[in-house]
Amino acid sequence: MKTTMAVLLLAATAGLAPAAQAAGNIDCELQYNLSGWSAFYKTADGTGTITCDNGTRIPVKITAKGGGLTVGRTTITDGRGKFSGAYSTNDLLGTYAAAEVHASASRASGAQAMTKGDVSLALAGTGHGWSLGVGFGKFVIERR
Repeated sequence: MKTTMAVLLLAATAGLAPAAQAAGNIDCELQYNLSGWSAFYKTADGTGTITCDNGTRIPVKITAKGGGLTVGRTTITDGRGKFSGAYSTNDLLGTYAAAEVHASASRASGAQAMTKGDVSLALAGTGHGWSLGVGFGKFVIERR
């Protein structure tokens, strides 16, 4: 009787696992353009496209808000990001926690890593502007 109950319980809980996780992680990248300024408060807006190995393409709107000891104005063009830890495209959208240290003059470049639960996003890009500081905040990705 105990063995039968254990087998039934195991079978019932196996059905509770999300189907997307059974399929494994998806491989997705973000291509983006972002422009913003900072003077203790930091703000930036942009657009991009998420492309995944399963053929999904999602046009997105990006906003970054935060603060810290920071000042400057920069524009990133043709930035690239790599997602990890996502099981579905819905995992990619939302608010990421971000922290950064930056310094640039004339030609700007930056790299940043951020997280949202189990999903991580590593960004790298080049552009122009000037900046100096240490900042923190949020990076939001929404459907366009």
